[in-house]
Amino acid sequence: MADRFLASPFAMPSRLFLLIVFFAASAVMAFASTAEGAFVNGCQRDLFVELLGKTDAEVQSRIDAAWHQLFYGNDATQRVYYPVGDDMAYIADIGSNDVRSEGMSYGMMIAVQLDHRREFDRMWKWAWVHMRHAGGPRRGYFAWHCRFDGTLIDPGSASDGEEWFAMALFFAAHRWGSGEGIFNYEAEAQSLLREMIHQSATAEVTAIFDLTQHQVVFAPTAEASKLTDPSYHLPAFYELWARWAVDVNDRSFWAQAALASRVFFQKAAHPKTGLMPEYAYFDGRPHGGFGADKMDFRYDAWRTLANVAINDAWFPSGAGPVAQSNRVLLFLSAQGTAFPNQYTLDGKPLSATSSVGLTAMAAVAGLAADPEVARPFVQRLWDAPIPEGKWRYYDGLLYLLGLMQAGGRFKIHSPPTP
Repeated sequence: MADRFLASPFAMPSRLFLLIVFFAASAVMAFASTAEGAFVNGCQRDLFVELLGKTDAEVQSRIDAAWHQLFYGNDATQRVYYPVGDDMAYIADIGSNDVRSEGMSYGMMIAVQLDHRREFDRMWKWAWVHMRHAGGPRRGYFAWHCRFDGTLIDPGSASDGEEWFAMALFFAAHRWGSGEGIFNYEAEAQSLLREMIHQSATAEVTAIFDLTQHQVVFAPTAEASKLTDPSYHLPAFYELWARWAVDVNDRSFWAQAALASRVFFQKAAHPKTGLMPEYAYFDGRPHGGFGADKMDFRYDAWRTLANVAINDAWFPSGAGPVAQSNRVLLFLSAQGTAFPNQYTLDGKPLSATSSVGLTAMAAVAGLAADPEVARPFVQRLWDAPIPEGKWRYYDGLLYLLGLMQAGGRFKIHSPPTP
């Protein structure tokens, strides 16, 4: 009897055979699901649960505490979110005494991901009223920084602000549904996508993306559009826009932009350390035209660690992001527990100070890294206190984004399906 079962699987008792087939198929599906990424399978990995053994409730409690402190904590030492009147609010860069499109768009993304619509709408209205250009050559763009009373400091744009505004608006439309006027989130997101690549070039203003290179520019001006900022490259966002943009030709552009950014990451990352510069040419070489320090790994560049990993988590694209994330985390591991926050690309420390913002981005890089390489950084983020004091703006926002991204709370909100 046993010999017959071994010789012919079809001779097995039907229940046993079906169980074997079921578990084999489940294993194949699980492997395929991991390879597909969060866009296809809807699975958002939680590294705190996976690598540290935390519970879902513990992770949510940690994120809720960071939200409460940064948005509703002590006015002088903790919060970065400040309501204005009955229906507006801004995110303050305390150290620089201004409001930035970067912080406003991060604040909106945090709010939509954590399901805080009132705060989202307050921030969006403040940005619309005080930062958005209603006409002229910058029509549809946002001034990169203002005073707390809304007065413009510089009308120019920082390209990452528009990118994050657009993505947050899409997610708001898909999560909550669009309202009317400026709260028609879908219409506002679609408008921003068009402006970013169809803005008519003048002697003063250009598109936010180089239409030949398919890469985001440092800033949409004649001079600044000749280079890029590696931390502005967001291929995971472009992949979604390649599916959601109204215009079919625009969808093709965004698909090419996603591919261009993935290739760019490989070229811009130092082959030994994995570090990327503040500014770069489109071919990945460091750009020092706006200051020699911009050729180094400094504050902007921290975000490249997360951008590579989020792209891999949502839309896996081969072994490149894994190798890149392992490389940069292994380099940081060799620098000690309290690693410096700035380096030359080949690894020479340029600071004796550590920053929780970089710690947070290193933890997010764990989404694409090997578990044993990632675990120490995930633990450091878990152990880090919520930033307070003068420099809580940038460190604090990256800290909360890092908790959300590493903790499975940075989700793709797709259009509702029939």
